[in-house]
Formats: sequence, structure tokens, C-alpha cells
Amino acid sequence: QVRLVESGGGLVQPGGSLRLSCAASGIIFSINRMGWYRQGPGTQRELVATITSGGTLNYADSVKGRFTISRNNANNTVYLQMNSLKPEDTAVYYCIASIRALGGRDYWGQGTQVTVSS
Repeated sequence: QVRLVESGGGLVQPGGSLRLSCAASGIIFSINRMGWYRQGPGTQRELVATITSGGTLNYADSVKGRFTISRNNANNTVYLQMNSLKPEDTAVYYCIASIRALGGRDYWGQGTQVTVSS
């Protein structure tokens, strides 16, 4: 059974930091891409950051310079270090793991709430 377990969300004041983690298990194929999307109130889900198994990075413009994504390929874990958080970063953050096998497939976590408020 495929599971993506996220942790690290919570309430933080503007300017603060949080670190999200996501551990993937039960995926028997090599995971090409891992990363994070988010969905704020009344908005569509949007890309935050992704990283491939080869280390290629992709960030949304809104988080460049503030967020850093990293990955441990040995245990299929991805991290998102979020600094200088803003109220507009408030959202549910979803972990994604993508494989190329089976014609390509995406697996999603349940989401973790990040709230930036004073």
C-alpha cells in the first residue's frame, strides 16, 4: 500500500519558519520527482517546489529565495524548509511523489495545514 506521510505543519507568525517532511513508502518503482503543492482558501492547488532524483529543482516564483526543497533518495523522503513566511503562504501543503513506470503516476499525501498569522 502506497503511503505518503507528511509532518511539520502548524501555526507560525509572519517572518517565522517551518520545516515540512514527507516520507513515501510502498512504492516499488523508482520515484522520479518529489515535491510540494499547496491549496489556499478558495484557490486552486498550485506548485510550490519539486526535486527530481537527479537533483533538478523547480520553485514557484512566489517562494524563491524563501523556501528550500531537499530530498533523501535512500529513504524516499522530501523536505521543505520554509523561511520568512508570509500570511499568503497559509494553505494546506500536499506532498507528491511521481513515477515514470506504469505510464507515469502521481501519488499524493493527505496534506498538512500551514497557517501564518500574528
